[in-house]
Amino acid sequence: MNRRNTPSKQLVFQLLEKSGSALSQDVLEKKVKGKMDRVTIYRVLNRFCEDGIAHKIVSEEGKFYYALCRSCTEDHHSHEHLHFRCLQCQKVECLTHNLRPKLPDGYQALISNYWVSGYCKDCAKHMK
Repeated sequence: MNRRNTPSKQLVFQLLEKSGSALSQDVLEKKVKGKMDRVTIYRVLNRFCEDGIAHKIVSEEGKFYYALCRSCTEDHHSHEHLHFRCLQCQKVECLTHNLRPKLPDGYQALISNYWVSGYCKDCAKHMK
């Protein structure tokens, strides 16, 4: 479906692109500084997911993060990669390691979510 490219969409896209990592709705809300409300941000993020522009990541505590689909094509979306959250700086990243669990015969995976928490390379370096 061809959707209008609104100023709200452009701003959210620019923020996701500039961050280089996944962002939560509340972080985006702080970054837009009153230029749009919470409902508009949710609507834009959900449309990005529907249109294959971004994907949703669910953390271990159930919080949603959104990241641009950087390795996806128009015909193929692959979100079966590792998501990493740093416990120090709170940055959430999509790592390039593709994962596919071996399921028992007869099972078919449709959605998977791979989440690891720890310390990113920058924060781990400062902890030594």
